[in-house]
Amino acid sequence: MFKLLSYPLTLVFFICFAITLVVFHPIQWLCLNAFGYNAHKRSVSFLNWFIMRCTNVLGVRYQFENQHNIPSDRPLIIVTNHQSMYDIPPIIWYMRKHHPKFVSKKELGKGIPSVSFNLRHGGSALINRKDPAQALTEIRKLGDYIEKHNRSAVIFPEGTRSRDGRPKPFKPSGLKSLMKQSPSALIVPITINNSWKMIRYGKFPMGLGAYIKFKVHPPIDNEGNSDELIKLVEQRITKDIL
Repeated sequence: MFKLLSYPLTLVFFICFAITLVVFHPIQWLCLNAFGYNAHKRSVSFLNWFIMRCTNVLGVRYQFENQHNIPSDRPLIIVTNHQSMYDIPPIIWYMRKHHPKFVSKKELGKGIPSVSFNLRHGGSALINRKDPAQALTEIRKLGDYIEKHNRSAVIFPEGTRSRDGRPKPFKPSGLKSLMKQSPSALIVPITINNSWKMIRYGKFPMGLGAYIKFKVHPPIDNEGNSDELIKLVEQRITKDIL
């Protein structure tokens, strides 16, 4: 019954989603070219708020808890598990005062209105997953960028999303590079639950009624042995995955 209902609701969602991306593409361009970085950043924040509202058509709800008074005068390395592309808008919106930038595959940097523009011009790292040297170079640039400007880098160390919510082992090389290039950063682990349920049937139709929960864990100083820190971060994230 729910799957049958999801077909028409998915069509409505995709129409709303497409309109949002098309409308915000020129808004981003205008904000960036006429008013600069801060205006562009605000336009991206509101773009992602509207994307979240589009998912409400599917009965999706969000909970973002325990932000622990994270300081905004230090760079952050936000580390989280990855369950779907719908992990991203809530992170951008709820963490907006920290200016989140993403480590993303380069394929997303072209062809998608609004999304590709922001990835290319908003400070994120576009990596070629088939070229480790290029990927690490771009991640190092992102680490230098957040260190210089007190912004945040978001990385999914699993490398790819989990289709059933079960965590995949961390691939630590990219996270290590960020930690090395941004030594003053706080590491902020986040556990995401239930966003995989939006794609439980695949790309079409969408799953209905997902209650997506984000648990922000206490920040960790970027000090000491990097391997031990990464293990600690992974443990904090995975222990709360349902």
